[in-house]
Formats: sequence, C-alpha cells, structure tokens
Amino acid sequence: MGRSAWGRIAICVVIALPAVVFRLTGFAPNPVVDLLVFGGAVVAASFLLAWAAEAAQKDISGALAIAILALIAVLPEYAVDLYYAFRSGYDPSYEQFAAANMTGSNRLLLGFGWPLVVVISLLVARRYVRAGTLPRSATRVLQLEQSSRLDIGFLALLAVVAFLIPLMGSIPLWFGFVLLAAFVAYLWRASQAPDDGDDEEMVGMAGNIASMPQRARRWTIVALFVVAAAVILSSAEPFAEALVASGSALGIDSYFLVQWLAPLATEAPEFIVAALFALRGMGGAAIGTLIASKVNQWSLLVGSLPIAHVLGGGTSGGLPLDGRQVEEFVLTASQTVLGVAIIIALRFHRWSAIALVALFAVQFVVTDTSGRWVLSGVHVVAALVVLWINRRDIVPTLRAPFRRAVVAGA
Repeated sequence: MGRSAWGRIAICVVIALPAVVFRLTGFAPNPVVDLLVFGGAVVAASFLLAWAAEAAQKDISGALAIAILALIAVLPEYAVDLYYAFRSGYDPSYEQFAAANMTGSNRLLLGFGWPLVVVISLLVARRYVRAGTLPRSATRVLQLEQSSRLDIGFLALLAVVAFLIPLMGSIPLWFGFVLLAAFVAYLWRASQAPDDGDDEEMVGMAGNIASMPQRARRWTIVALFVVAAAVILSSAEPFAEALVASGSALGIDSYFLVQWLAPLATEAPEFIVAALFALRGMGGAAIGTLIASKVNQWSLLVGSLPIAHVLGGGTSGGLPLDGRQVEEFVLTASQTVLGVAIIIALRFHRWSAIALVALFAVQFVVTDTSGRWVLSGVHVVAALVVLWINRRDIVPTLRAPFRRAVVAGA
C-alpha cells in the first residue's frame, strides 16, 4: 500500500482524534462545536469501516462473513439511531428522533443514493459506447445483475410489511423480532445464492489494502475495524445529543437536523464507495450494494428500534409513533414501493432516476401533513403504473427469497 493510501488513513485518524479527546476529558464547549467535532469523527470512522469491510471480502467468505460485514457496514448509522431509541425508553421526547433518523436515512438512500449511482454509471457508459463495447442503450438504461433479484424480492416483501407499522401506530416488540428474523433469513439466502460468475474488482482504498501481503493486509483490516468501531461507539451519543442541542442553538428544527444531517454524515462513505464502483464501469455492482443496504435498513434497523426502546426502560409494547411519525413511515414505505417497481425488471432507466430525485426534492417543499399524504399517494400510483408495465417480473421477484437458488434469467 502506497504513501497516499496511508495518508488517507492518517487524515481520517486526525479528524477523529479531537472527538476522542473531547469524550475522554468531558470537554464540551457548545453544541455546534460538539456537532462538528463528533460528526466529523463519525464520518471519518465511517470511511475507515467502508474501506476495511470491502477489503475484508478478499479473505473472508461464507455466511459468517456476510453477517459480520453487514453489521459492521451499518454501524455508524445504527449507532446513532439506536441511541435515540434507547434514550426514548426513559425520555419520551426522544421517541420522535428515533423514527426521524430512520426515515431520513431510508429516503436519502433511495431518493439520492440510487439515482446518483445510476447517473454516474450511464455517463461512464458513454466511453464504452464510443469504443463499441456496449450498445447505445447502455447510456439510457443501467442493467442490474441477476443476483440482485434476491435482494429486490426481499425488499419488495419488506416494503409491503412496512405499511403495517403506521397501521399499528407503533413498532411493537414482537414485530421487531419478526423483522430481525427476516434479516437473518436474508443473510442466509444471500450466502446460499450463486454469484454471477465474475469476481468484483476492488477499487480505491479497498483495492490498495487488498493488494497488501496477506499477513499485513489482515492486521491492517483488523486495526481499521477496531479503531473505527471505537470512534463510532464513543461518538454516537455525543453526536446524537449535539444534533438535538444544535437545533435550539441555531434556531433550526432539531427534528430536521436529526432526520437529514445525521444520515448524510453516516451514509456519505457508502455513497462514495458505490460511486467509485460506478466510475469504474461497475454500475450493476454499485447499485446492488445500495439495494442490499435498503434491505438492511427495513429489517435490521427498524427491527432493532423497539428492542433498544424496551432496553432503555420503555414499555414492552414497543416504540410508539405519533401522527407525524406515522406520516413519515407511510411516505418512506411508499417511496420504497416505487423504488422496487422501478428496478423489479432488473433495469434502471435514467428517467426513473430523475423522477426519484425530483420526488425526493419535493418533500423539502411540501412539509405539511396533507402534502406528505399526497406525495405518498403519488408514490403509490406511480408504483402501480410501473408494476403493471413490468408485471411479468413480479412473480419471479416475489419467489426469489423462497427459492433454493437464484436461477439466471429468472
């Protein structure tokens, strides 16, 4: 690994170091400074985790690796959200923040992350079209990998089940365990599914780490995991508290900061890694990683919220939702249904990407109750239209999670 790669790791460590000092000494000058310091540490540690998790795939295989890497990759986002859920167990005023962070990160991933990867992939495809190695349609439509059928099938089922949450007005404890069981089933099925026959090329920092001699590589990966996990676990609570306090200090709605600033910080490294894949002409693999992240959010993250709430002292009934949170869950679930409808045929058209971004942007303009319900309705109607167009792919996709193997061309 070259000096530039070590330099990037050093930069992340330097950015995270002030947060460690603040945490150990208890120094907290004001909420805004705390937000910058601990937020910067979370972002820096997230990069270290993303690099290490991707590079680790060179040495680890099988279901255990999938489980470990899945848990590690989502640690930054989940650490913040689960803190809010835990705190809400003994402080009801924090119940809204647990749901806010989850719905924000969920919609950010699909409304911004997916289109970003698609647009980059289609722009990169122009080079290959000019070289004659790809058809002209490659600049208009991103073809997903066959292995994504399994992920889309799980996401479709989770999207439908997600509508039960607003209907119940809470996330019951039993429902959390059901979602966790779905996550375990997803990991097991993913470990059993055959790949598409091509080894994915590691890019950027992960590629640099993977190119190291085996012994040095493994020690480097372990060190990155330990350092990043320590920084994230020590920074999650003060970062989450600083988000809430900064809203009051800056005159900004704390709910807005928790819903959008926290997910932006924790999701940024994942977006950048996916964008690097897309820039290398690996758009199918790039969007595949973000689809898998969406499955993780609806299963592992949402399923963990009521458990954290109960562990924090909340009632065994689970995490309650008020009217605003019910609307947010409906909006998030309806957006997911539209996303599934768009990719169910294993094709992602550029106009679909543009539509997702446009609808994602509308929610920042339409902020009242009626606006959220109308936007949710638009999502559902658009999804029904697209599903009708792609109706031949509905049954194969819904069957994918229950089949012994993902059959090519299914």
